[in-house]
Amino acid sequence: MYFLVLLLVLWIEKFSAWRRHIQQDGFWLRELAKAEANPRLSARPWAILMLLVLLPLVLLALLLLVLEPVAYGWLALPVHLLVIIYSLGRGDVLADLGPFRDAWRRGDTQGAYHVAERDLGLEAEEGGDLLRQVQGYQLWQAYEGFFAVIFWYALLGPVAALAYRLLALAAENASTPVLRERAEAIRHAFDWLPVRVLAASFSLVGNFVGVSRVLLHELLNWDISARHYIELAGRAAAELPEPSSGDAGVATLDALWQLLVRAAVLWYAGFAVWTLLF
Repeated sequence: MYFLVLLLVLWIEKFSAWRRHIQQDGFWLRELAKAEANPRLSARPWAILMLLVLLPLVLLALLLLVLEPVAYGWLALPVHLLVIIYSLGRGDVLADLGPFRDAWRRGDTQGAYHVAERDLGLEAEEGGDLLRQVQGYQLWQAYEGFFAVIFWYALLGPVAALAYRLLALAAENASTPVLRERAEAIRHAFDWLPVRVLAASFSLVGNFVGVSRVLLHELLNWDISARHYIELAGRAAAELPEPSSGDAGVATLDALWQLLVRAAVLWYAGFAVWTLLF
């Protein structure tokens, strides 16, 4: 059933607008704000995480425990599908990058700075740094919005996928520094394995030698951030040249996207073989 859910996720992503309707974070974010404003909870970040992350996971696990034995698990399929779609990243990476790509292709550096700050939340002191940041943004958004969620779903099921998204929401939206640090620390643990699996996938569908040379000594490094790790892997696998303006700079973003597509195909092929064999 897991592979069927993953196929349905791709179909819904491509041919429907369900994702925008399912990914409604308003209620959860309001509860987060209330918990942080509560004097009894504001100084207890672990209590907030247990209330807003652990409790929904327990409820989901209980629901699946009831549904999966019924009708050979088919009643649980819609729950799996809804949870995975909700757990995917927010926004559309290609759409978000569109205005930047147009400005960069025209050589409009000031316009590119403006749209990168407005749409992507990025700032840089010179053009080359800005393009590198946008390349990193593209890789990170694809990883945390798709690959990490799919990895944990395939490995441990919908509860793990939902845990990843709720931790990401807490890390990105918490106003209390201590709470944000706790959520980021747990998320870092969640990222450690899938980001390395994706980097290995990049080496198989891209420049194997380049990825090995850049990341082999960082393989077991706990302290390196997942974002920095996947940026290094993506640039090495795609063999990106030095940043430049115009079509050549935009071509590097296309090269990274094609790398991500090939990695996704590799993952789905691997899941299909695993499903057939086991």
